[in-house]
Amino acid sequence: MKKLYRYIVKSFLGTFLFTFFIVIFILLMQFLWLYIDDMVGKGLETSILLELFFYMSITFVPMALPLALLLASLMCFGNFGEHYELVAMKASGISIWRVMRPLMFFSLFLSGIAFVFSNSIIPVATLKAKTLLFDVRKQKLAFDIKEGVYYRDIEDYVIYISKKGDDGSHIYGVKIYNHTDREGNTKIMSADSGMMALSPNQRNIVFTLYNGYNYTDVTTNDDFKIKRPFERMSFKEEQIKFSLADFDMTRSSEEIYKSYHEMMNIHQLSTALDSLEIRYNERQQLFTESFGNRFSNYKTRQADTCLINRDSLAADTTTLLRWPLIENIDPIRKAKVMEMAVGGAQNAKDNVNFNSIDFKSQVENIRKHRKQWHKKFTLSIACLIFFFIGAPLGTIIRKGGLGLPTVISVLFFVVYWVTSTIGERVAVTGGLNMFLGVWLSSLILFPVGVFLTFKATSDSALLDADSWRNAFKKLKHHIFKTQKT
Repeated sequence: MKKLYRYIVKSFLGTFLFTFFIVIFILLMQFLWLYIDDMVGKGLETSILLELFFYMSITFVPMALPLALLLASLMCFGNFGEHYELVAMKASGISIWRVMRPLMFFSLFLSGIAFVFSNSIIPVATLKAKTLLFDVRKQKLAFDIKEGVYYRDIEDYVIYISKKGDDGSHIYGVKIYNHTDREGNTKIMSADSGMMALSPNQRNIVFTLYNGYNYTDVTTNDDFKIKRPFERMSFKEEQIKFSLADFDMTRSSEEIYKSYHEMMNIHQLSTALDSLEIRYNERQQLFTESFGNRFSNYKTRQADTCLINRDSLAADTTTLLRWPLIENIDPIRKAKVMEMAVGGAQNAKDNVNFNSIDFKSQVENIRKHRKQWHKKFTLSIACLIFFFIGAPLGTIIRKGGLGLPTVISVLFFVVYWVTSTIGERVAVTGGLNMFLGVWLSSLILFPVGVFLTFKATSDSALLDADSWRNAFKKLKHHIFKTQKT
């Protein structure tokens, strides 16, 4: 049995590792396709890109691991059935349960690793990946001036070049607008030709200009807006240097994103949930008390007035519009009182709307933390469920390779991913219980795994057309018999 178990595990591991890295590669290519415009032309170092791809690959594990386990188990047992190895094992008195036993223990071990990975490693990788991706996306494009285009990526300067030489260094028809004084286009440098080159330390770009002028609008005189004094200085050759520090890759602090729910483990999520719920309850209580105290005097006076005039108001409802305190004052004060009343009502309405939006935001934030807390466990359970779907289904269909098993695996994974995404989003909006929303996909696929495992272990002809035809005939006969009686 040890040799058989070793052979089963060896056959499974090769397929599992192959499918796992293939799925990671596909997801990484999808990520690269989405953000290719934010990476190209920025002169990013290879080490930066490799670091970003590494951290993003780790964040893809929750999607890749269940799919790889499903596909590997389906292909492994499909190959056993296709090459009659499964038949030989059964003929030797080895049941399907005993064949699945080593991979069951492996799946349990993998589920434990998945939980540790989801709780400890993925939050750190997500934090680093999101921070690095933000830095890459905000990074300026590499220094590259186009012909006939105003270049504005150098701070406080605008550069225009009408034509560039074939070597890329010689430039013609140069205009440089100096905005360091924040006074508009008051300083302009113009030249017929020139050259641009990097400094020896690669930290600056140096323009050497020939046959040009420096134009300056003098704004230091008291009456410069009326007289418009103007200076012009010609030159045969002049150099101007621009720093390329703005094009360096700057790394943001990870402390900015550490408070996000996706970057927390279970302990941090539990602590954050307690703090958020306490803060929400205190905020809600404070609003209720302050709002009630603000209008308690008005409510009391209104109630007293209604009690005093109950009989007369019941006889004539039009007197509701003739409150004596309002009718007995002069029109000017009456208008002011009405204006104050309308203003107070509008302020109260705005206050209620603002607090309503604030409360809704706080509740949604609490739900997101709860969702993330539940998701720490879904990966482990998904691995077990997909194994108990893939292994029995492989013994039933008896097809190996990447054809039919891949199609079936993708279909099951699409069902899992779609139901999981829909359930989580509905739960976050409050339309569904959080537990039910996060675990919806697992609750749907768990009975499927139990059914397939039962069919595989009991040697039921699940894909036999004759057995299904006979079952439908029996059901039809039973229905007609029931109707007659």
